[in-house]
Amino acid sequence: MVTMTIRFTVIVEKDEDGMYVAKVPDLPGCATEGKTKKELMKNVKEAIQAYLESLKKHGDPIPVEMVQVSV
Repeated sequence: MVTMTIRFTVIVEKDEDGMYVAKVPDLPGCATEGKTKKELMKNVKEAIQAYLESLKKHGDPIPVEMVQVSV
């Protein structure tokens, strides 16, 4: 069995109640929260895994966009 690693950008913010909130821009609607950064990272990994499993279940492709930029 081949294991593939996909990296996603995660935006982390702290809300007005002190909760950490994570959003995954490449996966529309994929967001979660946690009381600590450690809890948030555990939750975001689970949220991404669930999102990808749902895509697979429905036969949808993983929406990954790779762009190369020369500076």
